[in-house]
Formats: sequence, C-alpha cells, structure tokens
Amino acid sequence: MTANGSEGTTETEHADRDDADDVRVWLVERTYGDDELNIVILVYATEDGRRYHRRERALTSFTGPKRETKAGLCVPPESLGTVDDPDTQARYAEEASRMAARHEPDDNV
Repeated sequence: MTANGSEGTTETEHADRDDADDVRVWLVERTYGDDELNIVILVYATEDGRRYHRRERALTSFTGPKRETKAGLCVPPESLGTVDDPDTQARYAEEASRMAARHEPDDNV
C-alpha cells in the first residue's frame, strides 16, 4: 500500500514511465498491524524525514527473493505522503540518514 492507502504499483506497472522523478526513501519503521497480527507495516522515508512511503505485507509473503525487505527504494513522488508531526519527522530523518550511511539501497534488512 502507498502512503495514500492505495495499492502500490509494481515495477512492471510503471516500467514504461520515466523513473527520473522517483524519490529515494529508506526503511525507517517496521511494525505489526494493530488489527491483524499477520500484517507487517514497512515505512520508508526521505532523508529529511518530511515524506514517507508505506507498504503492508502479510507475514506469509516474506519468503522468497521477490519479498525481501530492501534498505532503500525509489518510489514515484505521488506514492509519498507528508509527515506533519515534527517529532516523527525528526525520528524518520535520523533513521533514514542512518540507513543511508550504513546500507546500499539493495541491501536486505
């Protein structure tokens, strides 16, 4: 799911568009869903912490190479939400910067 709650596009769904505008985001949060314990919520954020991208996955989907959790992603700008809370923004910025310093985007984490 994207920041706006819609299903995200797959690589093949936006392969024809120009990826030059895509934005690099880094994994900043991994939590379990409140309603269903078999859902993992992955939150990626920009290094300034001002924008985020959210994905939800069933725990059963974490097997195989297609479902590895990458340290960083490039996502279309329209798939990003705004982080309004200053404390959350600071936390996301700190964690995104830490991930960027320690990992390559394609690293599995």
